[in-house]
Amino acid sequence: METEKPFKLNSKQIEALDIASGPATHFNAEGGSGSSKTFFHVRNIFTRAIKAPGSRHAILRFRFNHVVDSVGRETIPDVLRLAFPGLPVHIDKQNWIYTIEHKKSIPSQIYLGGLDDKERIEKILGKGMVTCLLNECSQIPWAARQLVVTRMRQQVIDTVTGNFMKVRMFYDWNPTNKGHWMHKLFHKKTDPDTGQLLVNPFDYASIKFNPEDNKENLSEDYINALKNLSPRYRKRFYEGEAADENPFGLFNDANIDLNRVLDGVTPEFVRLLVAVDPSGSGDNDNQDNDEIGIMVGGLGTDGNAYILEDLTVKAGPEVWGAVAVNAYNNRAGSGIVAEKNFGGDMVRAVIQAAANRLGIPTVPIRLVNASRGKIQRAEPIAAIYANNKVRHVGYFPKLEDELAGFSSNGYTGEKSPNRADALIWLLTELFPGIVKEQQEIPKRPEPNAFAFQIG
Repeated sequence: METEKPFKLNSKQIEALDIASGPATHFNAEGGSGSSKTFFHVRNIFTRAIKAPGSRHAILRFRFNHVVDSVGRETIPDVLRLAFPGLPVHIDKQNWIYTIEHKKSIPSQIYLGGLDDKERIEKILGKGMVTCLLNECSQIPWAARQLVVTRMRQQVIDTVTGNFMKVRMFYDWNPTNKGHWMHKLFHKKTDPDTGQLLVNPFDYASIKFNPEDNKENLSEDYINALKNLSPRYRKRFYEGEAADENPFGLFNDANIDLNRVLDGVTPEFVRLLVAVDPSGSGDNDNQDNDEIGIMVGGLGTDGNAYILEDLTVKAGPEVWGAVAVNAYNNRAGSGIVAEKNFGGDMVRAVIQAAANRLGIPTVPIRLVNASRGKIQRAEPIAAIYANNKVRHVGYFPKLEDELAGFSSNGYTGEKSPNRADALIWLLTELFPGIVKEQQEIPKRPEPNAFAFQIG
């Protein structure tokens, strides 16, 4: 029987440990996906809990179910198995509290919490903490971070040094853009509220982890998949770099991350639609034509929209019609909404013909007309995103790349935003009242501003 290799820190973790145990109170580990950032922080928290009887520590994420699934069910079991085999830990899975017993001393406790659960988080933070990890900070609002800082006050003795244990806050994230408070705090060394330079810049330390640093624990296929992401996603999830902020951008990466659903849990749907943005391509010789944007999403009973699938294809009417109708049928949808500028009645005929071939007697179809430019159609949808009404269920790299190309100065993406166009039709249909209201708000013209549309 093959025995597991003894655990040891890799070279990047050893470098990070020197910084994490240094004079800075706030320590940020950022970088690409799968690079062991969270593992490193969680191991440090358990080490501190072992060294300080009676100490309290928190691992917080924006949503409680995300921290339970990611940290409670994945990272902590790996940390205990690899770094602390045999450590007696009691796990209260109802409240997600880890208790470490100390001989003749008060136990230490590690709490998992979600900043979206006000009642639970008040119970956790009200006790006062000596350590806190803010996990996946791209999803955490600045105001929530500020609340946590006010609860970092516990004084306990570090049995190794005999002194009070230093209060520490750990952070990790896959960087989004340079407008995020994490970049401002740890790289610009400025206060995200005021923009003023920090009075204590040396209290904020940072290190970058990348997948290559953890390649012993990652498959070559996984690393290659990260390398082959779109340039924007590669920069974030492989290189671990923050993108330049677009001051004119309509859609904000941090906002999308904040509302992303990573565990697949959604409410019941009031309406569920398939949206299609057709092109003029035929069934043959369509390789040089645009893709057909096909998005699936629904309006939940909680009043939020959930983007469920991107089924975009490069194909002719027979194929895209079948894809749309299958999605409608498999999801027990309310109907299909499609843009009619490329053919009008032809679009309806394509969908109905696909339904007939698949033996589906009736498919409710709503055809919409692109009477306004891309940017004008996108602006009310961007406002819905800004109001935290849209949830991406998982990651949609190509769609999110297209959304990043929308700005008040026009669409700047490399290709026609077919996925985003379909998304806009989908959300316009799910939120007709809000979209109409946003469109009716008079906009004050900005000097030297201009707009143009492509496609």
